[in-house]
Amino acid sequence: MAETHVLFVEDDDVIREATQLALERDGFVVTAAPDGLTGLERFRADRPDIALLDVMVPGLDGVSLCRRIRDESTVPVIMLSARADSIDVVLGLEAGADDYVTKPFDGAVLVARIRAVLRRFGHASGPGRGAEAEPDEPEGGVLRFGDLEVDPEGMEVRRAGQQVALTPTEMRLLLEFSAVPGTVLSRDRLLERVWDYGWGGDTRVVDVHVQRLRGKIGQDRIETVRGFGYKLRG
Repeated sequence: MAETHVLFVEDDDVIREATQLALERDGFVVTAAPDGLTGLERFRADRPDIALLDVMVPGLDGVSLCRRIRDESTVPVIMLSARADSIDVVLGLEAGADDYVTKPFDGAVLVARIRAVLRRFGHASGPGRGAEAEPDEPEGGVLRFGDLEVDPEGMEVRRAGQQVALTPTEMRLLLEFSAVPGTVLSRDRLLERVWDYGWGGDTRVVDVHVQRLRGKIGQDRIETVRGFGYKLRG
């Protein structure tokens, strides 16, 4: 089975080298870059399976690098931020990142996050580790919600007849909603089902992705139920 290739962009030499060694011990192939411009070059040359981007790197900051990557690819992106309450976390998610990890981080936690993201994207999670079973998806062909059409088998979405480009995370989020239209889904449930967080997580990840999804399928298609979560209007 092919090894998983990680692009790791981090300007701190100690963190970069220690994290690279830790990931390689877990069986990942790692390309490390000390700044954003080098990271973009390595991304284009190597086409990694996943990118780990520190928010504060020179040349091209992590948020801008994430945007550049997202313009070219749906490869999963995890942002690394020094502060859990930093606005940079939200900016990174809005730029198209799929998840984030707060620094300083435990190596085992980082590996678990990487593998969780890769499972969602259908990649192997390291040598000898196949992708785990995907969560149940709605059956019965194309689902229609007003001018929105969701094809769970073909993994396609159309709005007013026009195909909508979703990232894999956005697609999984929409599949969760479309499986139970009109049912309120809590942020914790979405974190567990879409992000594979069995231990809880930051609900900002859900909120930002819901906003991104609304921008693509219609602002009024997903309703906020204050104090409970979100639901898809049938």
